[in-house]
Amino acid sequence: MDKRYTTLTLQQQLELRRQAVQDVLANQQWSIAEAIRHLKTGMRMTTSELAHLSGVSFRTLQDIEREHSEGNVQTINRIFSVLGLKLGVVRIAQSPDVPTQREAAQQDPPQ
Repeated sequence: MDKRYTTLTLQQQLELRRQAVQDVLANQQWSIAEAIRHLKTGMRMTTSELAHLSGVSFRTLQDIEREHSEGNVQTINRIFSVLGLKLGVVRIAQSPDVPTQREAAQQDPPQ
């Protein structure tokens, strides 16, 4: 934990983690770099600590945070795994009123 802060109890640390994850999930427009920075600072960790815990080099993590590098899926998953998260692809649910592309093509055949 960043030494600029007082020591927290385990319960307080878990609450910080929970809040940081909720913030990231609520702000889906954030880039991966922004999400990592928020998670790290929200949990009061230094770049060095997060790099050590995730098994990613300090320089790699620093480059990702500064958006000098996007990292690869494996690297991002190593960083997220410290928080119990995993990078993935999620299908966005469509509204029942909006037809899918296939349904729209069947309704309006090309002329």
